[in-house]
Amino acid sequence: MNGFLVIDKPSGMTSHDVVAKIRKRLGTKRVGHAGTLDPMATGVLVIGVGNATKLMQYIVDGAKSYEATIALGAATHTDDAEGDITFTAQGQVLSDITDFQIREYLSKSVGTIMQKPSSVSAIKVDGKAAHQRVREGEDVDLPAREVTISKIDIHSIERNEKQILVRVSVDCSSGTYIRAIARDLGQILEVGGHLTALRRTFVSPFALSESAGIEEAELIDTAIGIARVLPTRVLDFSEMNEISFGRSVAANPDERIYAALSPASTFAALLENKDSGGTLAAAPKLVAVQE
Repeated sequence: MNGFLVIDKPSGMTSHDVVAKIRKRLGTKRVGHAGTLDPMATGVLVIGVGNATKLMQYIVDGAKSYEATIALGAATHTDDAEGDITFTAQGQVLSDITDFQIREYLSKSVGTIMQKPSSVSAIKVDGKAAHQRVREGEDVDLPAREVTISKIDIHSIERNEKQILVRVSVDCSSGTYIRAIARDLGQILEVGGHLTALRRTFVSPFALSESAGIEEAELIDTAIGIARVLPTRVLDFSEMNEISFGRSVAANPDERIYAALSPASTFAALLENKDSGGTLAAAPKLVAVQE
């Protein structure tokens, strides 16, 4: 049982909750996920089963897309609606904020930027997730890091006496925090900001249209799934024997990492070109268990 499941995660569940349910459903412990979604968030969560668990980093590192609702007028300690309110803007200050100011700041956020992750992220600090440390009462200050935001589309800006709701869609690189976009927008406008809704619509190369509920999602064959992420090559029986002993085979056509498929078109290995005594050959980075 090897492959990917594309789950439409419901609100209220952690990513680990989904993994636990899949383990129970499929009767295997070899289950992992790519890219954590907060309990509040919904949408695409890619699950790896069997050999596919070894390939999750190639899913995690891909581009992502989200739909989100930013609430301006209050800040929370988690940068989302589940946190405690730490600041509330006065009504007049909030009403003075113009649509132009909102659009201008968000447009300046597009590109390669330095972004400070949310303190309640899954980033490890001395071996423990930042969000766990915050919930235990610690103050966590994570350093800014480089991310790329390819696009922010503003779909609507709605107002009431207490808040301004900004509905957006975002295309971004791995490691981008949409909560941080909401937080930073609130800070620059001096009114506070946090997320009230978040839905992930794409985790490269899997789209929301491919997803299903936890009980309905079907396995995508490992070879088919990885072929959408990495270039592939088919090994003959002699090469299959060589990689089973960790030995190199003929070089890949170029310098990219290749997913090697068996003669039966099952995922067999990841191969990377290496210089071996002046000769270029493809060495196995990872060899899959053939079942």
